[in-house]
Amino acid sequence: MNRDLFARHRAVLPDWLALYYEDPLEITHGEGRHVWDTAGNKYLDFFGGILTTMTAHALPEVTKAVAEQAGRIIHSSTLYLNRPMVELAERVAQLSGIPDARVFFTTSGTEANDTALLLATAHRRSNTILAMRNSYHGRSFSSVGITGNRGWSPTSLSPLQTLYVHGGVRTRGPYAHLDDRDFIDACVADLLDLLGHTRAPAALIAEPVQGVGGFTSPPDGLYAVFREVLHERGILWIADEVQTGWGRTGEHFWGWQAHGRSGPPDIVTFAKGIGNGMSVGGVVARAEIMNCLDANSISTFGGTQVTMAAALANLNHLLEHDLQGNARRVGGLLIERLRAVAAQVPHVREVRGRGLMIGVELTRPGTDEAAPEAASAVLEEARAGGLLVGKGGGHSTSVLRIAPPMSLTVAEAEEGAAILERALRSL
Repeated sequence: MNRDLFARHRAVLPDWLALYYEDPLEITHGEGRHVWDTAGNKYLDFFGGILTTMTAHALPEVTKAVAEQAGRIIHSSTLYLNRPMVELAERVAQLSGIPDARVFFTTSGTEANDTALLLATAHRRSNTILAMRNSYHGRSFSSVGITGNRGWSPTSLSPLQTLYVHGGVRTRGPYAHLDDRDFIDACVADLLDLLGHTRAPAALIAEPVQGVGGFTSPPDGLYAVFREVLHERGILWIADEVQTGWGRTGEHFWGWQAHGRSGPPDIVTFAKGIGNGMSVGGVVARAEIMNCLDANSISTFGGTQVTMAAALANLNHLLEHDLQGNARRVGGLLIERLRAVAAQVPHVREVRGRGLMIGVELTRPGTDEAAPEAASAVLEEARAGGLLVGKGGGHSTSVLRIAPPMSLTVAEAEEGAAILERALRSL
């Protein structure tokens, strides 16, 4: 059955639409932290639809909200008043930490980042953007143009002038040998030098933890110092929270809060987990920035009633059950468990992450060279053992990405770690 579906997939879909596994997997249903395939095999899901199933598969509160809203009206567009959209915008604005916040809903993180770039360049009257090396911000023409990861950048053409800054990767690159304080100082010096060679940029866009790049991050406080430099020059700070938002890192509700000493970002983008699988993204910005556009605009599907109802129910569940705290506690245990395994597996260079956002970087033993074949082998072996994980990395790195639903239990974390340990030891 899978082979037939795979043949049909290849006949009508683009060659560049990536699939995991030599024998691609069709997932038919899920519940909690588990999913099932067409053959009835059960898997513990440690990737959550690319960090999108944030609370749980088939969460009753979300499925009920979707069904009830669909029974009334699914969609009307932003040309009409929309109660679920207003209610969710009120919650997001309050949670964002941005004063006098306005919220615009989109259908994806790509579209959210695209909107943030539109706002920043229009507000600043500049098409120059600062971005981080090893970054990923989406697949639209503008977001590809600021993505600092060659594996996800299919063209060098762009409507923007993009300049890349050091700092998103702590353990590789020219500053890796420095301690945290000196690392930050070196990255700030690099930023200052860069600003001396260009016209004033519109904004810096940065993921607090780089997602597709392999769950890498700078020392806490780097973006706070960056913000001081940027603020002096009127340059905006855009925090791409598509993967880090809503408490996934455990320590903070937003990833930027690890760098919050100089205040919140000017713009925050979000998506993925808030909809728990529904297509929800958005932008939060100060009113003066959000309202800077001098032409009409709408969103046909952004903020549609059924997705807003799902997101509201999902957010309420997340807050009421303190899933951020669960991510901190269970994620901390899982990271320590995997680090103990890594100490005995020569292919593992580093286990890193925060909360339930964990990266296991693989290299060829005794070297710093990436081992993509090892990552693929572990992916296959983990699947055979009943565990689904993701892959990532950039600039010749290979990383296993682990991001289960934030309701993961201690027992499930231990079960997944044991399966992953066997897969790693099989290399």
